[in-house]
Amino acid sequence: MALDNPTMQAAVTTADKVFEQMLHDIVEGNIEAGSKISEPELAKKFQISRSTLREALNRLEKCHLIERKANVGSRVVQCSISGLLEIYVVREALEGMACRQAAQNMTEVEITEMRAMLKQHASAKALRDGIAYYQEEGDLDFHYKVILGSHNQQLINILCGQLYHLVRMYRCQFGMNSPRATKAFDEHSRIIEAIADRDGELAEMLMRRHIAASRKNIENKIAQQQ
Repeated sequence: MALDNPTMQAAVTTADKVFEQMLHDIVEGNIEAGSKISEPELAKKFQISRSTLREALNRLEKCHLIERKANVGSRVVQCSISGLLEIYVVREALEGMACRQAAQNMTEVEITEMRAMLKQHASAKALRDGIAYYQEEGDLDFHYKVILGSHNQQLINILCGQLYHLVRMYRCQFGMNSPRATKAFDEHSRIIEAIADRDGELAEMLMRRHIAASRKNIENKIAQQQ
């Protein structure tokens, strides 16, 4: 059974390339949240047919990055506080489950790679300064690697396919800086050690606490801004 995430594979076709470019632009905010998508303009910009463009848009819709309505057209999703908090509730449950599965199924090679990745994260200046804990997407993202390590295709499809880029979009929109940067890194370290010890119950509990703490931090930031 293949465990690859279809949204993270290298672009091959023209539709793949357009999808990857638009995905990046939406996540990074280069295409603004809530903005209307003009198919004629995009087809002209990328010099592609409308059918090729629609193939890319269909994939963006599956990633929950755009919304398409009959007689209205397509728009980039609008980020909202309520939407962000709902995602964290879902992540707490499903990523906790992924951690339990990873403790059973992650290979020793994968665990070694995870530890090496965390060592690489620790060298980042922003993290050493306790300002931010930024992770590149895909194979340099702790959460992404844990989910793949679960070797549970359903969890991978949901968390790495349907929700992954939407979560990153929210992170970019609401900022990466956090007073929890150092704590979050320490929590990642404890999670991978629980996985290495094959303690699924502890790994799940640590991940759920980790995501719940991040959600609480967001709620506190929102309360301070009101």
